[in-house]
Amino acid sequence: MPYKSIAKLPKGVRHVLPKHAQEIYKEAFNSAWNNYKESEREEISHRVAWNAVKQSYKKGSDDLWHKK
Repeated sequence: MPYKSIAKLPKGVRHVLPKHAQEIYKEAFNSAWNNYKESEREEISHRVAWNAVKQSYKKGSDDLWHKK
C-alpha cells in the first residue's frame, strides 16, 4: 500500500531516519509500488526505498541514519 505521508511509514523507518530521509523513503516506495504489479511488490518496494535512502544517508554506530 502506498504511503500518503511520512507519519504512515512503518515505525521502524520513522525511528531511525531523519525527516528528509523519510521523504526519500516514502517517494521511492510509492514509485516502486506503482511500477511493480507482482505478488511481492511490497517487499520489492521496501528494498527500493532503502536503496534510495542509502544514496544520501548511511547508518551510524548509533543505529540511526545520517546524511553522507
